Amino acid sequence: MPEGDTVWRAAQRLNDVLAGRELVSTDFRVPSLATADVSGFRVSEVASAGKHLLFRMNRGDDRLTLHTHFRMDGSWHIYPCGEPWRGGPKHTIRVVLRTSAHDVVGYRLPVVELLPRNDEHSVVGHLGIDIMSQQWDEALAISALQSHPERAIGDALLDQRIIAGIGNLYRCEALFICSTNPWIPVEEADAPAIVSTVARLMHRNRWNPRQVTTGDERRSREHFVHARSGRSCRRCGTRIDVGRDGTAPRERLVYWCPRCQARLRQGLNQSGEAGIQG
Repeated sequence: MPEGDTVWRAAQRLNDVLAGRELVSTDFRVPSLATADVSGFRVSEVASAGKHLLFRMNRGDDRLTLHTHFRMDGSWHIYPCGEPWRGGPKHTIRVVLRTSAHDVVGYRLPVVELLPRNDEHSVVGHLGIDIMSQQWDEALAISALQSHPERAIGDALLDQRIIAGIGNLYRCEALFICSTNPWIPVEEADAPAIVSTVARLMHRNRWNPRQVTTGDERRSREHFVHARSGRSCRRCGTRIDVGRDGTAPRERLVYWCPRCQARLRQGLNQSGEAGIQG
């Protein structure tokens, strides 16, 4: 699933071509919006909220928001008018927004909703402070995380109701950098250091689609532990392990170094399997 920095970057690119533009035609290819048409609306902005995208548009007194979410496979593509669309097979297209200059095409979007602007809270009101927002407040985010002292730190970092935008890659990398076992409770972790590390990594990568966390741009050198199970730890040489947390169908793989991140709560084994929580 794309992380908050990827969604933020998508919002910036979409906003560059849509903000201030009138939609000359639209095509919604999802059953619930099969008859919807927002042609004639002018896009005021495209904004991200955690991992959500909000296309805000107006026509006279009508104010609407198109809400989409990438989840695992969705994407938006931008094409100058007349250029072939190459984002995927035609049957995977869910939304087409056309201006006089561009075709903006959404592929494989699992969430597509059109709602009155005043109802935006129904889709993003549950989110915690957005790590990519201009209103990002690190102290407030740390406080929000610490208000869940008994939750496993790895699990809490992915809870979008606490801090919005953090995904699996950044939680694994930040916990490694901060030498923190993913299954210890928040109250035993250095929450300020972890939050600061995640924010630093995500803001540094906001224009970099490769999401480098090691500082090394070379292929296969970008990450410390994420997706590196069975390979050697870059610090100590120990074999990188992989566990799971969460509950089905929302289980996530947790990549970690058993030596660099060895401190465990009593009762947890080295695989971390006992740390699975709902």
